[in-house]
Amino acid sequence: MEIEAHFFRHESGRIVATLTRLFGMRNLALAEDVVQDAFCRAMETWESNGLPRNPSAWLMTTAKNRAMDLLRRERTARAAEPELVRLFESEWTLVPTVDEAFSKDAVIDSQLRMMFSCCHPELAQEGQVALILHILCGFSVKEIAQAFVSSHAAIEKRITRAKQQLAESANLFDLTVPNYQSRLSAVLEALYLLFNEGYHGSSPEAAVRKELCQEAIRLVNILTGHPRLATPSTYALAALMYLNAARLPTRLDGSGNLVTLFYQDRSLWDHQLIADGEALLDLSAAGTEPTKYHLEAAISCTHARASQNEDTDWQLIISLYDMLITIDPSPVILLNRAIAVAQLYGPERGLQEILDISDLERLSSYPFYPATLGEFQLRLGNCLVAKAHFATALSVARNAMERNFLQRRFDACREN
Repeated sequence: MEIEAHFFRHESGRIVATLTRLFGMRNLALAEDVVQDAFCRAMETWESNGLPRNPSAWLMTTAKNRAMDLLRRERTARAAEPELVRLFESEWTLVPTVDEAFSKDAVIDSQLRMMFSCCHPELAQEGQVALILHILCGFSVKEIAQAFVSSHAAIEKRITRAKQQLAESANLFDLTVPNYQSRLSAVLEALYLLFNEGYHGSSPEAAVRKELCQEAIRLVNILTGHPRLATPSTYALAALMYLNAARLPTRLDGSGNLVTLFYQDRSLWDHQLIADGEALLDLSAAGTEPTKYHLEAAISCTHARASQNEDTDWQLIISLYDMLITIDPSPVILLNRAIAVAQLYGPERGLQEILDISDLERLSSYPFYPATLGEFQLRLGNCLVAKAHFATALSVARNAMERNFLQRRFDACREN
């Protein structure tokens, strides 16, 4: 069945979060086992009987029935949230309580609470993102290892340790507590990293992972749908995702090769996503101070409003980068600013901007640092120098897409 991988992955997070709400965080492994059992039953049943009219509802019902069996027989509820324990002691209250947990609003609430649980302050950021991918997005350890260029063993260990930390919390995070705002920033950062990994990640499998972008957007939409979590920063992050996702159809050509922003067919951009992103950016303006999400979204919006590269307001983009640098002075941000400067003032000025970056060594393994140097030198007519830079970029390329792109730029030096 064509829908298997994406569909099961999407449903996994919804059901695991719901079951953990019932079983308690200490029984997260049990919740995952129930979901796996439901998926196996689906494969067997659907193979012989065909897809049901509503596959999602079928899985939810199967998981719900299994949950009630477990609660009746094993009294798993004793490890659940205190206010639920007494409701599982009687059959009269068990069934309606479980039914309520599987209602549409409760499922969304459980996903939110699981998202905040995954971003426990004592977990490293890498662990938070890995947990979100694994628990809420249904990604396997192998897929997460590929996405973040790590070994299977390392990711497995990271997730195991993170789950042990979650188990100490006993229950899903309570969104009504006063300090929920402090954890919201960690949730936003985790989703930001998740989207970026999909948009221009370091996976050895592919430079563009649309499914990661889609999962990040799905989760940020849950945040914007909650009255207490729909903050200016949340809207700004959602705007950034929408505006960048609008360009996904042109990130690769028909042969699967990377296409840079300057050569993309802008008529193929998703203009509905652009409109939605602009609306979200307007909603984000209610805050008193801009975040990096506001500024990056504004930069993306400026690109989206230009019908062609020549119409881009590069002066505005440089100004936005200047503000962004005060918040996030990373070398990648400075490199991107140098590219904008080169578009407005020429490649020589762009080269000087790069040389002025204080910690260039942090870009040594980033292939688009030497590639940018190569582009500037090629524009100046220094083909041999450009060729050497593209060769360096090829040596640190992270996947076939990047290698093919950089090889084409290397070959372009021979033609000049």
